[in-house]
Amino acid sequence: MKRIFLLFTLTALCITNFNAQQLENSTLWKIEGNGLDKPSYLFGTIHITCDATLDDDVKKALDETSLVVLELDMDDPNMQAEMMKSMYMSDNKTIQDLVSPEDFASIDSLFIKNMGMSVKMLQNVKPFFLTASLYPKLLDCPMQSFESELIKVAKAQNEEVMGLESIDDQMQIFEDIPYEVQIKDLVRSAKDNLAYDKATFTKLLEMYKSEDINAMIDMMNDENYTSIAQYQDKLLDNRNKNWIPIIADYAKKQPTFFGVGAAHLAGENGVVNLLRSAGYNVTAVLN
Repeated sequence: MKRIFLLFTLTALCITNFNAQQLENSTLWKIEGNGLDKPSYLFGTIHITCDATLDDDVKKALDETSLVVLELDMDDPNMQAEMMKSMYMSDNKTIQDLVSPEDFASIDSLFIKNMGMSVKMLQNVKPFFLTASLYPKLLDCPMQSFESELIKVAKAQNEEVMGLESIDDQMQIFEDIPYEVQIKDLVRSAKDNLAYDKATFTKLLEMYKSEDINAMIDMMNDENYTSIAQYQDKLLDNRNKNWIPIIADYAKKQPTFFGVGAAHLAGENGVVNLLRSAGYNVTAVLN
């Protein structure tokens, strides 16, 4: 359950402006050059899916590396406790403080229908986390996770799992995005009982299956997702820039397999372009 809740949060962060040169359709990239003794690999994941089977080229990349680094150290036993501290709104704010009575009734109905409980029991939880708790309802199948599969491989190979950022770094994003903006997405989802979200997520899964990381970036500009469209700098760009020296440090010490949400790969401020700008040779591993 701890890891599942964390996956919801990661998905919220990955659901950039589209002005950079388009990249090849690939979710796996090889990192070489710039003083590296051996290559490392960058893999774009989707945090919840129906099929998280690892392709042979991904398995080969895992075999050629000796460390797995994800966005967060998801194997940290203290992570759930740290996350729980950041779930709640500050200043004793509640959901009812942010919406009209009519919109609150819609949200409450949404939770009763889909979660079997009233949102009144979660009144002081940040809207982003409430939205994330509904993500499994977007799937028409049992939920799987690429992160979980990568962790399984790491354990089987007696390798450590590390993170590119701390839970505090990630949770600060949900303080930086105003609650009033976060709640707009939840109200919209409540109005049609997740119909638009389900259709959009189906498209996203199709894009991921075809490894079209450029199209995934384009979806980030959907104005129906206010918090994502307006705060891409906090959700993607700033984090990508912060990751580059950390990726470089890991890769110099040992060949490393990096797994991040696929929405972080493409775009002008995507990880691939930023690594190239830092002097690395980053090439698509094509099937």
